[in-house]
Amino acid sequence: MKKPTPSSFLRLWFAAALIAAGTACSEPSNTPAAATPAKPAAAAPVAASAPAASLGARITAEIGDLACDNASQCRTLPVGSKACGGPAGYLPWSAKRSNGELLARLAAEQAAAEKKVNEKSGVMSTCSIEQDPGATCSAGKCVLQQRGLGGTDAR
Repeated sequence: MKKPTPSSFLRLWFAAALIAAGTACSEPSNTPAAATPAKPAAAAPVAASAPAASLGARITAEIGDLACDNASQCRTLPVGSKACGGPAGYLPWSAKRSNGELLARLAAEQAAAEKKVNEKSGVMSTCSIEQDPGATCSAGKCVLQQRGLGGTDAR
């Protein structure tokens, strides 16, 4: 069974990197072209998204191994910020292993950092609303629930 968590998380961070890259490319540079190192563009997106990336790493570390004994221990965490508002996605976490208050605080800081980048860069989105998929315990790990046909939960 394919686990949606890693790919969702990677898509979220890839989107943040693209936003940061767009920001880096849209700002004029005061440095003469001859004095520019060979690979400054690769370093710029990392620096531009450093606060959100750092918070993302802290969130991932706090979530840990996602271990659970039953579905009642599994929760979702809204992460990131879409240009039109709302979270960019959701991550599962386990109340058995993680501090929910700390996760909520880190996620709010991350969303604020991404919102600031979105506003500064003028990024646009489809303004679609990310629905909370819910989380369940599967094979001893909290995972996002799969959506069934017709948009209904597979609960």
